[in-house]
Amino acid sequence: MRYLSSAAIAGLMLPALATAALADCPDFGKGSLRLLSNEHASVEIAVDRIAECATADFTVKANLNTEHATIQGPALSVSPSEYNVVVLANGSLTPLLNANLVRPLDDLIAKYGDQLNPNQMIKINGKTMAIAFMANAQHFFYREDVLEQAGVPVPTTYEEVIEASKAIRDQGIMQYPLAATMIPDWSLAQEFVNMYMGRGGEFFEPGSAKPALDMDKAIATLEMLKEMSTYMNPDYLTFDTDAIVPIWEAGEVAMANLWGSQASSFLPENSPSPEIAENTRFAAAPSVGGQGVPATTVWWDGFAIPKNIPDEDAEIAFRAMMYGLSPEMVADNPRAAVWLIKGYEPTPAAKGIVESVQGGAPSYSMLPYMSLMHDTFGANLAAFMTGGKSAEETISDVLRDYETSARQAGFLN
Repeated sequence: MRYLSSAAIAGLMLPALATAALADCPDFGKGSLRLLSNEHASVEIAVDRIAECATADFTVKANLNTEHATIQGPALSVSPSEYNVVVLANGSLTPLLNANLVRPLDDLIAKYGDQLNPNQMIKINGKTMAIAFMANAQHFFYREDVLEQAGVPVPTTYEEVIEASKAIRDQGIMQYPLAATMIPDWSLAQEFVNMYMGRGGEFFEPGSAKPALDMDKAIATLEMLKEMSTYMNPDYLTFDTDAIVPIWEAGEVAMANLWGSQASSFLPENSPSPEIAENTRFAAAPSVGGQGVPATTVWWDGFAIPKNIPDEDAEIAFRAMMYGLSPEMVADNPRAAVWLIKGYEPTPAAKGIVESVQGGAPSYSMLPYMSLMHDTFGANLAAFMTGGKSAEETISDVLRDYETSARQAGFLN
């Protein structure tokens, strides 16, 4: 039996047939796995493995939803929670911690977590609040053949990305050689965060929620994003990774900063355009402003267990996730993600993430007020990109809106 997961059938309950269980499946007891997650192949793989163990007593349901971040707070606030596992990342854990909606996992780890590596245990104030299972980061994707045709080296800085884009356009090779995930709101804000941190920028005063944006670095970041956009498709503000993949496969883009979790789909064996995939390469995110550090942030993806469920329900959920995210699963699916699980050896698709990490790319902040800062970037940056506001006005609006939100949340007086 295969568990199906897509936007059309997300949340479909598997038929509870005892014959579905495999011979090597653990006895999870009487209960269920009820999982909320973003759509991602690695999560589907884990859920599929658990679903093979479905029986009359143990059922599996998963909601793999691109709107999971807006669903998780309300869903976990009810008692008992609709879900007993939520898949999340650095930034999306923070709001759940702030609202006291997830439970410590140390007792469950002591009973059932022998397989875990130390770096999988995400600790907050000494307590393990999430289990990370894969790493992710945005990094540089490029067409080696196009760069060679244009006579330019592989860019290692954003300044060089601009130079390469100009050379490709001036020689008539491509009109829009550059792409990025710049949909206004979260994605555009993340592009700013990556590049601003790449310049060595700080967001807050040490130990405080008080903003400490460096105006010069913030303005330089906005100006770089605007300059990059001149080499992108005019509809660049509508582009996410799903929109970039087909134009890459059509040979219309030569460079992009995309999520490493998508890299495997660009490999020849997975691409409908193998002649393009054979010339697609991955590298660390470019640096910017002479800092020499990849201008990206490192993320982990993992899972947490809601507080508002019975302990027995939490135990079943944790055991199921340990089975779904086992070293045996990784051995069968080494290319599906940059796994943090025991036994993983980096694959060609992991090259960009590994090089970004080795180059010193920082982790995305888990400060409880970073999500508010990120939201205010998302709400304000599009006006600058479309010419509606100056860089100075944009940053001033960001600071004003952040301070308002931080006061309302109790982070600032």
